[in-house]
Amino acid sequence: MTDRRARVVILGAGFGGLWTARALRRASVDVTFTDRNNFHTFLPLLYQVGAAELEPFAIARPVRTIIRGQRNLRFLHATVTLVDPRRKVVHTDRGVHGYDYLVLALGTVAFDFDVPGVREHSYPLKTLEDGITLRSRVLSRFETAMHEPDRDRRRGILGFLVIGGGPTGVEYAGALSELVRGPLARDYPDVVEDVSITLLEGSDRLLGAMPEDLGRYARKRLERMGLVVRCGAFAQEVGPDGVVVAADDGEQRFGGETVAWTAGVRGAPEVASSGLPVGRGGLVEVEDTLQVAGFPGVFVVGDLAHMAIDDPPPQLAQTAMQGGEHAGRAIIALEEGREPGKFTYRDKGMMAVIGRNAAAARVFGRNFTGFPAWWLWLSIHIVYLIGFRNRFAVLINWAWGYILFERVARILIPMRLRDPQWSHQAGGSRGDSADQGGAA
Repeated sequence: MTDRRARVVILGAGFGGLWTARALRRASVDVTFTDRNNFHTFLPLLYQVGAAELEPFAIARPVRTIIRGQRNLRFLHATVTLVDPRRKVVHTDRGVHGYDYLVLALGTVAFDFDVPGVREHSYPLKTLEDGITLRSRVLSRFETAMHEPDRDRRRGILGFLVIGGGPTGVEYAGALSELVRGPLARDYPDVVEDVSITLLEGSDRLLGAMPEDLGRYARKRLERMGLVVRCGAFAQEVGPDGVVVAADDGEQRFGGETVAWTAGVRGAPEVASSGLPVGRGGLVEVEDTLQVAGFPGVFVVGDLAHMAIDDPPPQLAQTAMQGGEHAGRAIIALEEGREPGKFTYRDKGMMAVIGRNAAAARVFGRNFTGFPAWWLWLSIHIVYLIGFRNRFAVLINWAWGYILFERVARILIPMRLRDPQWSHQAGGSRGDSADQGGAA
């Protein structure tokens, strides 16, 4: 018999990982918390970084600050290289860590669906670095267009394509339109007429996970903002100057040199060689306790988890939070000799903001659109944003933009940004040489 306390390793400092750590803050266990970044990113507002609406620091907070005071926890800034559940160890670039309980909260990464040219010519929107890189690309396109005398060439430079009509694609398309038609129209009056923004969605409507009338509302609102919206258009190839799509009426090409890719995700690649049951989309199959069958003590929470039921929980921040809380409570129960209990998802609704005073929301069992939905969206996001400083910064930026129709985050700093999302997956990266600006 030993007095050694159980060792818990949490991989990933997203919502799932943080809420697991919080649930264990008073438990008699030793927690090792690991992430490749030393900060937590509030991903629901990432698109606003990509659209120059918010500074990166406004949606990021150091993990060590968040967990400060939790005595049973230590944070390790490290990259996971191998998960070995049979030996109950995790390999990182800074050492090997054994565990009694493992919580996988690594989330998902952008997925290209094997569409040719996506990795080389598109910009994903899944990480803070992605948001900074995409914003830099957008702003630099306007600077480039100012030096181009040929109007047809300018139209290509200022052609923006958003692939994917889910919440991220809809929100980014709307925010980009407001950026272009507002402050950039005043900054670049000589070229703004050459701008085009197109949203392409493979299914027959936008916001497919929400009620159909909310999808119709989103489309009408975006079209009123001057966007071209095309549903039933599957990307077949992405090139340096546009996208080829397949639709019922045949192939069609949409021109534009900037492609924001929000069309799909798959499970974090770190679990692919772990021996865990990885299913469709690279997600880990879990039981109703969020444990992995055949691997007692291994929990998967958030976007990486897939429950084999008719109506699995959606890939939302609230799902990750609830899953993290459940995993923490389940570990405590197991340590006390009790059953971990089943995970029950409590649906708090879904929402997507489309622009100024406009959003689509399904909450409280009802559909909301327009200003009421927009106000709900603002209130909920401020409540869940971590840290007073972050809430204050976001509120100031939103108020500034709402009152003055301005965007404060439009400075280009001469620096080369790597392509973080596509580069760490197989297939290489875009390797941009023309755009060497980082947005601040």
